[in-house]
Amino acid sequence: MSDEKNENPVEETVENVEAVLEEEISASEGDADAMSSELAALQKKADEHYDQLVRAHAEIENLKRRHTQELEKAHKYALDKFVGELLTIWDSLELGLQAAQNDEADVASLREGTELTVKMFGDVMEKFNVERINPEGESFNPEFHQAMSMVPNAEMAPNTVMAVMQKGVSLNGRLIRPAMVVVSQAMPEAAE
Repeated sequence: MSDEKNENPVEETVENVEAVLEEEISASEGDADAMSSELAALQKKADEHYDQLVRAHAEIENLKRRHTQELEKAHKYALDKFVGELLTIWDSLELGLQAAQNDEADVASLREGTELTVKMFGDVMEKFNVERINPEGESFNPEFHQAMSMVPNAEMAPNTVMAVMQKGVSLNGRLIRPAMVVVSQAMPEAAE
């Protein structure tokens, strides 16, 4: 009987170990199934995020391409409105030239047509913020004026614009061409 007791505890221990292992295996299988389903869910979510990333990247590329095209068009057709406004002046100049080539041309009407054309041109320039710089009688300003010569003048203060040889031009307040001017200079002292 003592041998039976000795065998029983070993068998019992083996059976206990087998039972514990079976429980752990079935628990592991359950954990593995849970982990597999969790992994599948995470993989699905990762795929969705990847798809969103690819679409966002494609959208950004499309936006860049459209922006580049719009910028090219803006540069290419930036002067559309300006040119459209100048066409009436061009037509007026051609009509004036045709009228001047007529043997019976009247100088007074040619002058009147030219004055109207110049006024139309000035109106178009003003519409697009192009301004003439005519500084006659003003103090010389090297930022907007280019002195072509200096002439002694007792009647004007030194560094005053006496005459404008060519008017200057600014666009939206930015100098395009300085006014070419004659500037007054102090009279030299008479030698005694």
